[in-house]
Amino acid sequence: MQEETRLIHAGAGSQDLVRTVGPPIQKGSTVLLPCAAALYDDDNYLTYGRGGLAAHEALKDALAEMEGAAGVRLYPSGLAAVTGALLALLQAGDDVLVADNVYKPTRRFCDNVLKRYGVGVRYFDPRLPPQAVLDQAVPATRLIVMESPGSLTFEMQDLAAVAALAKGRGVLTLTDNTWGAGYLFKPLEHGVDISVQALTKYVGGHSDVFMGSAAARDPALVQKLDDGVLNLGWAVSAEDAYQMLRGLRTLPARLKLQGEAALRIAAWLAEQPEVAEVIHPALPGAPDHELWKRDYSGACGLFGFVLRPGSMAAVDAFLDALRVFGLGFSWGGFESLAIGSDPQLGKRSFVPTYAGPLMRLHIGLEAEADLIADLRQALDVYAERAG
Repeated sequence: MQEETRLIHAGAGSQDLVRTVGPPIQKGSTVLLPCAAALYDDDNYLTYGRGGLAAHEALKDALAEMEGAAGVRLYPSGLAAVTGALLALLQAGDDVLVADNVYKPTRRFCDNVLKRYGVGVRYFDPRLPPQAVLDQAVPATRLIVMESPGSLTFEMQDLAAVAALAKGRGVLTLTDNTWGAGYLFKPLEHGVDISVQALTKYVGGHSDVFMGSAAARDPALVQKLDDGVLNLGWAVSAEDAYQMLRGLRTLPARLKLQGEAALRIAAWLAEQPEVAEVIHPALPGAPDHELWKRDYSGACGLFGFVLRPGSMAAVDAFLDALRVFGLGFSWGGFESLAIGSDPQLGKRSFVPTYAGPLMRLHIGLEAEADLIADLRQALDVYAERAG
């Protein structure tokens, strides 16, 4: 053969790979099939790299083990996992009930896309008891979408009770379980049909990879999710799948450290004169503490608190005074973050009322003493500006 041909086929990697603690990262769109009969045998052969190679399969298997799922599907972001699952389950004429505390981009998709394609969307107060939620269902209701705790206002729903009642009505349930990370809370074990999370957050753990997942126990639902991924062309890179799997290995250790630190910092904040209320379901005495205690094995590092009344200028001064906390919307990484939450509540149908400005903190892996000192000096600035 000519040199051009030999160079194309040299080093094709047909030799057996040595075993390492992580899966191989296979980079390829083309998958070479073993024979002509396999070219169109989609039931038994992967025919295109977009369907997922070694790292993808290892990540899906590990997530399925954690979630107690029959199958897990991957998406290029947490939002894509939510929207991909909704598109896989719903069709024109269906009605969906959505908890009013859902992630803002999820609401945007429901309002701007689902409604445009003939799916009815109605929001319910996340403080409604389970039976009251189901009382809002109509014959066309196909799905109930929840987020517990909500990632801004931290209301919790009794997902097990809603799921049980929904099954009795032939209605599916889906929850965004990013706060629980698939580890602290396992929705499928509580009867929820679809468990979605933004792997970008705690599973990735390093604020540098986007990805989402949807998990189900019912093989028929797994097939619907699979069809949705195939039909919409979702794909994630092998490198990203590998990094997510690497993050998953240390998830329990990171969650324990961050969750315990966050609870101690939340208790400290509750004693500060500038703080009117701390909103953390794992904090004894919180409105949803008993529900959290029943269903969760621990807490993550995300919680809210309410400042004493003050202007937006005072809130901005508090945030700008922080030196250890960064100002950023994401969470779940190794770093501590802070935002003011009030501007995000404007689209809600059932807006909770607070004594003052609503704030959100994510507690990272920094030393607690440094985080507390940073908050204390920023609270001093707030007190001065709020008068």
